[in-house]
Amino acid sequence: MGASTSQVSDLSDNPNLKALVGTESISMNDPFWNQLISFTFISPTSSGDSKLLEEVVIPLAKTFIENNPRTGNFGALVRIFLGRTKELKISTECQDQLFIWQAHNALFMIRCLLKVFIREMSEEELHQQFSYQERAPGYCGEAGNEDLLEELLSNLVHLIVEVPLLDITYSILFEAVTTLLVFFSYQLFHKDILRDGLIYQHIMKGRCLCLTSRLVKTLLYNFIRQEKCPPATHIFEPKAEGGLLYGLASGVASGLWSVFTLGGVGGRAGTDQEHNPLPLSNQSLLLLLVLANLTDGPDWPNPYRQAITCFRNTQDTSSPPAEQPHTFQINFNSLYTALCEQQRSDQATLLLYTLLHQNANMRTYMLSRTDMDNLVMPILEILYHVEERNSHHVYMALIILLILTEDDAFNRSIHEVVLKNITWYSERSLTEISLGSLLILVVIRTIQFNMTRTRDKYLHTNCLAALANMSAQFRCLHQYAAQRIISLFALLSKKHNKVLEQATQSLRGRQGDNTALPDYAQDLNVIEEVIRMMLEIINSCLCNSLHHNPNLVYALLYKRELFEQFRTHPSFQDIMQNLDTVIGFFSQRLEQAGSDLSVERVQEVIMKGAQALPKDRLKKFPELKFKYVEEDQPEDFFIPYVWSLVFNSGVGLYWNPQGIELFSMDSG
Repeated sequence: MGASTSQVSDLSDNPNLKALVGTESISMNDPFWNQLISFTFISPTSSGDSKLLEEVVIPLAKTFIENNPRTGNFGALVRIFLGRTKELKISTECQDQLFIWQAHNALFMIRCLLKVFIREMSEEELHQQFSYQERAPGYCGEAGNEDLLEELLSNLVHLIVEVPLLDITYSILFEAVTTLLVFFSYQLFHKDILRDGLIYQHIMKGRCLCLTSRLVKTLLYNFIRQEKCPPATHIFEPKAEGGLLYGLASGVASGLWSVFTLGGVGGRAGTDQEHNPLPLSNQSLLLLLVLANLTDGPDWPNPYRQAITCFRNTQDTSSPPAEQPHTFQINFNSLYTALCEQQRSDQATLLLYTLLHQNANMRTYMLSRTDMDNLVMPILEILYHVEERNSHHVYMALIILLILTEDDAFNRSIHEVVLKNITWYSERSLTEISLGSLLILVVIRTIQFNMTRTRDKYLHTNCLAALANMSAQFRCLHQYAAQRIISLFALLSKKHNKVLEQATQSLRGRQGDNTALPDYAQDLNVIEEVIRMMLEIINSCLCNSLHHNPNLVYALLYKRELFEQFRTHPSFQDIMQNLDTVIGFFSQRLEQAGSDLSVERVQEVIMKGAQALPKDRLKKFPELKFKYVEEDQPEDFFIPYVWSLVFNSGVGLYWNPQGIELFSMDSG
């Protein structure tokens, strides 16, 4: 492949590539191999460039599939790569860039071919492509005892965990992570979740098993380090004539593996870099999520999930429990900082969810932080821009909030954090507000958006559950947050009356008509459930912290007529008693204070009244507490979601949407 080529389309005529995929076996000792893997290639990172490359590789790979059973050249290419990697660690220590460069090139070729193979054949057929060996002319045969597929998988894992991340190794580490992702891409072409297979067996139970904790730790550290791709000046530039692709996008080969200076995912060169300037970090996170979401075997748990659920802080000096295999230690402060900084992406939010939900050590650590606003603010921003986010990202952000609100200390502390000038909140200028009040505002806005647009009951339920968990700890609510709580109730009340009216008119108009009625009863039931929940949230705040929330009492009194219609409603009578008591008590005190009261005077009366209201006047209700529980068979949601992220965000990876079975194209 060493001949100079300036256009991607010229690859199909490249003499070295034609020889590789052709009908002749090439001996392992032939100088051809050294020439084949000595090329300068600016590896594509945008989906547009990756698509161009894929279109050229497909016919070459299909020819290779036909000829490889006779030539064994694919197995030979894999062995050439394996031979180079045996010395990779020493090469890194000795700064032997030539060796690393050739190993990278060999792996890049293997990955491009594998990607097409996987689309074209079953795992068993892929295994055979690895096992064909060079034989005497006319002999078609397979290898003996050696399993080259397992050897390659094991080698890639070893490479990732053992080769240090330096400027000269950045690209080969990226390529190793990407090749493992490609190996798992069989899942993209199956609607059902894959629960077994050769690759699955090798990764879950084979020689890779003993490296589980090291692999998870390395991928996490790649995410934490957020290393940008090294500039071309740091990378060895061979003096060989020309290069395979002399400047794919720019027309100039500015250096070997300027690779990622072309940019990230899915757009034009240059602009992509801004969206994804961290290819290794991104790809490592995607691989970690793929591994963590592999299904358990019939009699063994997923070891990668085990590693993710039990790793501990480097500052934890206690002995790990004996029953926790694959545990390791990592710097929690560094991980927390990276999670706070990277919440713009679905995959970072999904990692945060995974750690909060499954790793008790990390959850305890996060909840103990005094700078929780650094984590919560990006999550609120995701929810605030709900129109621009995909529904899965919104769900994850909301569930993260729900998990956090299960903790009473969190619910107290968020009202003590005061924020200034929230620039992304555009409905109203918020010059000073507590994190707790902002959280309430954003969750209520999400409910209102959902009521008018998506009408997703699951979203409603989780929003209300988070508010309910917080309600007993509401403190010093901002007046705008208090107004929005009552405004939401007003919106629900209006919707309730409208559906009630539609149901009544429909019944009148259809007397004696046996055709099916619209299901107004179901709509009414849903709205009444939400109204009941809102009343319980208001009641919980009044019962537990009335004296801390004069703004809520003010908003309640200002809109007291809203609650009249629910006083005698059988679904709300019990909960309305306390609201009636509060409204009646404060109304009386305001009457006694005289007429034409200023806002300040009303607030003063409320503050004094809050201290005077006997607590035993309010009926006690059970504490509102909701806990997030993952659905049965969570893999049915998470595996398609993770692969939609790989499909949409994998750096330098393009798959033709036709043939993708796992998810519909609009689900990502």
